Amino acid sequence: MSDIIFGIHAVSEALKSRERSFDYVAIAKDRTDPRIQRIIDDCRQSGIAVRFVPREEIDRETRTRTHQGVMAFTSRKKFSDLDEILDNKRGEHAFVLVLDGIEDPHNLGALMRSADGAGVDGVVIPERRAAGITGTVVKASAGASEHLSVARVVNIARTLEDLKERNVWVVGLDERGTQSYDELDYNMDVALVMGAEGKGLHDLVRKKCDLLVSIPMMGEVSSLNVSVAGGIVMYEALRQRRNAMKKIEPYVKSKSK
Repeated sequence: MSDIIFGIHAVSEALKSRERSFDYVAIAKDRTDPRIQRIIDDCRQSGIAVRFVPREEIDRETRTRTHQGVMAFTSRKKFSDLDEILDNKRGEHAFVLVLDGIEDPHNLGALMRSADGAGVDGVVIPERRAAGITGTVVKASAGASEHLSVARVVNIARTLEDLKERNVWVVGLDERGTQSYDELDYNMDVALVMGAEGKGLHDLVRKKCDLLVSIPMMGEVSSLNVSVAGGIVMYEALRQRRNAMKKIEPYVKSKSK
């Protein structure tokens, strides 16, 4: 089976990541600008066919008009397993984002964009009752989803148990958490768990968390959009980890002399 991905960033990053095989890339006949030309050049260098088609054909295939005049027919995204994500961590400590049933593809895409920027090692999503990695998600992530390892699991609660067995601390973001998100030290192997829009964490998933943290809200509304909240916490973890590295860099340099 194949996927259709669309949008300039989405197609560009998919070409760059080399994680998918391409049937062909379609370009709207009315698009002639440098960004589209770069995609055409990348396709030619990789031996990928390019077709120039009426914009209406791309409208029909993608079922949207936000495709920016480019779409690609590709293989499905390759999923990872949990062990692969943990074994290929980017830094000293693992950082996994676990999504407990995000249903809006735009929220999933935005979370994946933030996860890639914040140095998350991989994302875990459920197989059912949640958004998958669709063309809309790839576009909403600005192509960041193409560079992230993603694991699809049958049971989120069971996956949290597996993470704990691997000595990963499981931290749930929940408005009922009594500890503020910025009071926690993220310099450890950690999985950040986020619940679905409006519903939050499922009861069983919440009970599996080692810690629950919340984001203080100063206004009348009790919570933030899930993608905004996730970005805040992920970048707090990145901030702390970068500060920790700055503290040990002088020591490491002195030992290497």
